[in-house]
Parts: sequence; structure tokens; C-alpha cells
Amino acid sequence: MMGFQAAGSAPIVEKRVIKDPKTIATAIKIGNPASWQSAEKARDESGGLIDKVTDDEILEAYKLLAEKTGVFVEPASAASVAGVIKKSKEGYFPNNSGKKEIKNIVCILTGHGLKDPDRAIKCLQNPVVCEANLSDIVREAGL
Repeated sequence: MMGFQAAGSAPIVEKRVIKDPKTIATAIKIGNPASWQSAEKARDESGGLIDKVTDDEILEAYKLLAEKTGVFVEPASAASVAGVIKKSKEGYFPNNSGKKEIKNIVCILTGHGLKDPDRAIKCLQNPVVCEANLSDIVREAGL
């Protein structure tokens, strides 16, 4: 089992309470989590890890999910995908070179993007504004 905290709010990774946590991922902006011990226990029992990801890595995963899969999540949910991408780039996951091959990786995406719609708007260079009616939306979406 793997867990990922935002770098500016990573008390478990840093092994200390974060007095003033900072991250765009507001749902995981917690400097002293109530589930600290159970998270460490889950990590240890599963042989997993808890790491941190930057806001830039979170935003990269946030945009990737929307663009490639059509899944619109809040930044905190994108942290798990950002973590998997980070660990993959670091060579953490086994491949076919004699190690056991990983066939499936599951990321839990619990928060919908509408929990933080302002983040989506900030990620667009030129957001399109149209009337709130079906015909305008269909036309703008090119459907």
C-alpha cells in the first residue's frame, strides 16, 4: 500500500507536525492527521511506503486525468496518481527484468473536481465562457 502527501503538508513523511501546511490540495492540507498511526501501520503491514509529491506534480496528474481519461478530480485526489507517476519515474515498480511484474495499480480518487472549481479555471489559459444552456455547451464542446 502506498500513500502520498502534499510536499508542503507532509507530516508523516517529515516525521513532525507541520504547523502551517501549504498546498493547493486543500483536502490533504493537514499538519497533524488524526489517522497518523493507522497510516503508518498500514504502510508497515503492507510493506508499502508513504512519500510526498509537489504541487506541480499534483497539477500534472490533475491535468493528465482530465485530458486522457475524462476524470475530473480535485487536486487532493490527483496526489495518488502523481505519486505513482513519481515512483514510476524513479524506477520503483518492477518490470520484466526478473522481478515480479506488477499487473495492476489502483489509485483511489475520492474527490470530484467540482469540490474546487476555481483550480480548474486557474489551470486554463483562456477559459471559455458560454451561456448555461445545452445548445451552447454542445456547440462549444464540438459535439
